[in-house]
Amino acid sequence: MNQRPVPARRVLLAAPRGFCAGVDRAVTAVETALEQYGAPIYVRHEIVHNKYVVRSLENKGAVFVGTTAEVPEGSIVMFSAHGVAPRVHAEAAERGLATIDATCPLVTKVHKEAVRYARQEYDILLIGHEGHEEVIGTSGEAPDHITVVAGPEDAAHITVRDESKVVWLSQTTLSVDETMETVDALKTKFPLLLSPPGDDICYATQNRQSGVKQLAAQSELVLVVGSANSSNSVRMVEVALLAGAPAAHLVDNADGIDPAWLRDVGTVGLTSGASVPESMVDGVLERLAEHGYTDVGTVRTAEESITFSLPHELRRDLRAEASEQNPGTRPTA
Repeated sequence: MNQRPVPARRVLLAAPRGFCAGVDRAVTAVETALEQYGAPIYVRHEIVHNKYVVRSLENKGAVFVGTTAEVPEGSIVMFSAHGVAPRVHAEAAERGLATIDATCPLVTKVHKEAVRYARQEYDILLIGHEGHEEVIGTSGEAPDHITVVAGPEDAAHITVRDESKVVWLSQTTLSVDETMETVDALKTKFPLLLSPPGDDICYATQNRQSGVKQLAAQSELVLVVGSANSSNSVRMVEVALLAGAPAAHLVDNADGIDPAWLRDVGTVGLTSGASVPESMVDGVLERLAEHGYTDVGTVRTAEESITFSLPHELRRDLRAEASEQNPGTRPTA
């Protein structure tokens, strides 16, 4: 009886992958704040959308809360990389909280665009997922001017005050291709629709989506390491399938791999979302090696060199400590 030949087994590892500059800044900010001020440091919402990162920071003394009201008066609260609405800053001030703003600078850019266009009396069509922290924060900058648009199917139902003064902005972690489909639908409805001066979808999201497209073209199975509440990670699975991957799955870690997925698979493409530490990818590689996937190659689609400095509150207090040798300085409320 003829046996089915076993395909040669290899892993194609995307580069770049994992932590983007905004996530690296946010995680480092929590760790630095714990060292500078001591525990607890309260963090409003998950600092980034990754279960492993959140648990690790909790073990070091970070306390994650859903609302500012949960933070004891006089404590330190950090705002996550996804950003918050102005009312959250006001709530913190009312409670006498010392704040550290770890909002990703690329999200801050979108906030500033929303404020500027609202001042010019534009209707702002914000492409994004209703209820996502980033969308809530951006919408809060100009709630009377912003309409959230989930996809191209929403275009037909949108009304604006003046069709000559309409602009679109977007959540930073969306699928590039799907966002442009929505933009095309909006431009059909509003021919004078203005585009933002710069691309709102962040460089890391775009690079990781480009990488997963390359993996999809060369792999029978694509694995994306990331948490289910991570928008950019979920989008990468969708991009892989749309790019022609026969199968693609999101896994939190190595334990999420179903051995049945590997049956008759020669090449596994592996990448990770922008909030995933490299140790999680290493764990998946080890698990794949146990199944015979020991040949690992790299598919590089971009070079990344962007870094962001720590939040200004931390930099200020670190400078003060260095100049005055006065440890434990607290950020001001």
